[in-house]
Amino acid sequence: MGANEYGVCIGNEAVWGRESSDGEEALLGMDLVRLGLERADTAEKAVDVITELLQKHGQGGSCMEDESGFTYHNSFLISDKKEAWLLETSSKYWAAERVESGYRNISNQYGITTKIDREHPEMRDYARSKGWWDGKSKFNFASVYSYMTTARIEASGSRYCEGKMLLEKSNGSITAETMMAILRDKESGINMEGMFMSTGSMVSVVPTDLTRPAVHYFTATPDPERSVFKPFIFIDGVGPTKETCSPTYGADDPVKKQPRFQSKPDRKHTLFSTHERVSAIIETHKDRGQKITERMRGLEQNKIDQMEKIVSEGITEPDYLVNLFSNCVQEEMAIYEKS
Repeated sequence: MGANEYGVCIGNEAVWGRESSDGEEALLGMDLVRLGLERADTAEKAVDVITELLQKHGQGGSCMEDESGFTYHNSFLISDKKEAWLLETSSKYWAAERVESGYRNISNQYGITTKIDREHPEMRDYARSKGWWDGKSKFNFASVYSYMTTARIEASGSRYCEGKMLLEKSNGSITAETMMAILRDKESGINMEGMFMSTGSMVSVVPTDLTRPAVHYFTATPDPERSVFKPFIFIDGVGPTKETCSPTYGADDPVKKQPRFQSKPDRKHTLFSTHERVSAIIETHKDRGQKITERMRGLEQNKIDQMEKIVSEGITEPDYLVNLFSNCVQEEMAIYEKS
């Protein structure tokens, strides 16, 4: 997931379907997110970038730094200040739906059905050649390309369905706090634990008024229930925050060597490591953990209140915003050090 200076935001989920996701190294969904954000200044242009890269380079390869061979296809939720797009892929084939109102979520299942606004020119012919579609019935991307029927996608208990219900509860009045609460929800499975723990979370507030700044909140730490959403605004002079930059290994990085995954370096940045230790305290010491969490939430709410003023009134102190995220990281670290 990520955002760029134009207010384009992209979220990405793994999906599986009839088409095998096994194959040679190509572009990962995470690569496509980064390249889309690097090269597009609107959501629809990001759709163009990603689909052109799919056609040229394909997608595939393991997403993990080991020999597990965990591979998948990708779905993307892409937005800007004016509109949003849902893009779902199966190998080089894809369908895209423009989201014009309300809310939308993605999970680990195809969600585009019969409303298809753009598509790979050979997507339907390919499905018919494989015997997945008869060429006569109304084309439904999810049912044609997925193992599961759309009834399964809507089934109670799935992350997709749970996320949809949580959004429906606040439809028409969704705020940054609403989204943070949804991302923290463990009962729904949205805030994941175990091997596939939610390793980072992001909420973006992107005004439709082009003169107002977009505010992006990042945890930069796992488990949003035990993390602080920290604000970031793209502004001249802003740079990386050293406490949230992972270590680099240059030419010695095992991911750059053949054969791959012969060793696994420590990629934890300073905030991640500190947060890991504090999370253990929160887990094992109830009263102490509650006080730490209260201080974390207080810091977060203070920043949200500040950002609401900036979004509504515009930027009046650009110099302050240059270090907005890094200063918030320092305040978070100070809470941890006192703990």
